[in-house]
Amino acid sequence: MATRRPWHIVRASPLHGTGVFAARDIPADTQIFAYTGRRLTSEQADARWPVNPDDPYHTFYFSLSCGLVIDGGQRGNDARWVNHSCAPNCEARENDEGTRVTIHALCDIPAGTELLYDYGLVTEEKLTPTLKRHYRCLCGAPDCRGTMLAVTGKAAEKPAKRQKAKAEPKKAKDKKKSRK
Repeated sequence: MATRRPWHIVRASPLHGTGVFAARDIPADTQIFAYTGRRLTSEQADARWPVNPDDPYHTFYFSLSCGLVIDGGQRGNDARWVNHSCAPNCEARENDEGTRVTIHALCDIPAGTELLYDYGLVTEEKLTPTLKRHYRCLCGAPDCRGTMLAVTGKAAEKPAKRQKAKAEPKKAKDKKKSRK
């Protein structure tokens, strides 16, 4: 019996740290893998934040609509290494119950291409320039909004160029659906 070759490989990313890349051509709408990890309540996740006090805006948390949080940093799989982009080639989809997340290809993805999805991070904090810097986007897409945060209303209308001009030099950035 032939074993199924994985769709992906993990290696260093030119965008940020570690990334996930297509190991072979991936057809559009392919389910690549699930986002796995320890399940926490929102309260447990908040109590554990920051996971790393030296880099408090970097977590592997993924908030679910059912109220739970997946901590990909504990018992997680390679999906935790998928980086953010404002021009993604993948998307995260919840199941109907809001208890499971899978990563799917939005388009045909050639072998060797980095897999990226829009984190669309949501925060209850006021959206300030400082907060946007903490969640700075490094994707370099032509329509980059300059942040991994989900930006709506007037903040979404501001050109990314202005936000990028204020960006600090590249350094560690946030991961996944941090502190939703």
